[in-house]
Amino acid sequence: MKSNNKIAGVGLLTAIAASLCCITPVIALVAGTSGMASTFSWMEPARPYLIGFTILTLGFAWYQKLKPKKEVNCNCDTDEKKSFMQSKLFLVIITVFTAVMLTFPYYSHVFYDNEVSGTSISAEHAQKYEFTIDGMTCESCEEHVIREILQLEGIGTVNVSYNKGNAVVEFDKNKTNEDEITKAINATGYTVTNTKNL
Repeated sequence: MKSNNKIAGVGLLTAIAASLCCITPVIALVAGTSGMASTFSWMEPARPYLIGFTILTLGFAWYQKLKPKKEVNCNCDTDEKKSFMQSKLFLVIITVFTAVMLTFPYYSHVFYDNEVSGTSISAEHAQKYEFTIDGMTCESCEEHVIREILQLEGIGTVNVSYNKGNAVVEFDKNKTNEDEITKAINATGYTVTNTKNL
């Protein structure tokens, strides 16, 4: 049964690894260390494989736990009590926690305050730029970039998309500029690869 615990532990670790790219921006926001937000973004391409491995590992652990026991005819005493780590309850807890980790990218936005917004900008001072950003992998990444940009003075609207890999920012050209916005984005750990005036 100890090997079953190891299998469940491996499943849990791969689930955490599969979600590190999305958990890290939330941790960075809470810790106030914005530069670490993209630390595990390099793992995003491996996420489907880690999820598959996690499911297979936990499936095997459950198979081991639920398969019928072979009856052995002996007169030995088999009433020894199993530890909590060898119980079905422990495997249920590991499975639930793993599911929470694997689905984290789909609910990570709840950790961000949706009350952030920019200031209003007069049309004569307004300028709009598109920033191509490398390294964003989920909604947590988007939120982190938005919050960093909104710390600058003179920011109007900010639309960030990890799917498109960009941010479209409207700002007051008398209060900030595209270089300052680029620095703010790069401070999150993601990288601006191109800017375009719209």
